[in-house]
Amino acid sequence: MNTDELVHAIYVAELRVLGIQAKLHRWARDDPHRRFDDLFNLVADPAFLLVAWDQVRGNKGARTAGVDGRTAASISLGAGVGEFLDGLRTSLRGRSFVPMPVRERMIPEAGGKLRRLGIATITDRVVQASLKLVLEPIFEADFLPCSYGFRPKRRAHDAVAEVRFYAMHSYEWIVEGDIKACLDAWSHCSFADCHDQNSWSWGLGSSIRRPFMRPVRVRTARSSPRFTRCNMVWRETPRARVA
Repeated sequence: MNTDELVHAIYVAELRVLGIQAKLHRWARDDPHRRFDDLFNLVADPAFLLVAWDQVRGNKGARTAGVDGRTAASISLGAGVGEFLDGLRTSLRGRSFVPMPVRERMIPEAGGKLRRLGIATITDRVVQASLKLVLEPIFEADFLPCSYGFRPKRRAHDAVAEVRFYAMHSYEWIVEGDIKACLDAWSHCSFADCHDQNSWSWGLGSSIRRPFMRPVRVRTARSSPRFTRCNMVWRETPRARVA
């Protein structure tokens, strides 16, 4: 696939992805109790994978390799984008895809503490980006307008501006809180609640994995109104990673 063909393919893929995202968001907004299934097929959809590849390739982190030593540039110059995505799609649809361990780097912080930075492989980043393309429009319908963390077209500066606005209009108290070790490996739901790994949720949940050098599969809290079962996932403990 030459450059012109790739650019056109990405353009067409983006239109398809935007159309599907609009439908997912509309269904989630119109019916707060709607449960979505068969989402994993969208994660492996060629258009979603191509848009996810384009997003990963455009990040600065694309120049940094994971444990497999591959970068976005090396994939483009080697096997090629088309062959890479075809192989990835086959492994996803065949349920043979297994996330790789991540390169772990310790970043110094103030006070002498160290913060973990997990560097996933390019392949895993593409799958993560495709998952985000599918899940984000659904869960965006559930967030309140006052929520700013890790949401599209929102940033910490917007939250600061809103706090400043309310502080100038009669509000007198600001409460700041943090949940220590919120995403540590221990589960928040009972291990007795295990469900069949062949259920539809297994494929989607097991692709959201914990980016550590020694991945450990754990359970997440039940109670998401969007999923019918408690999923097995890979929890993410590092506060930062190369996207």
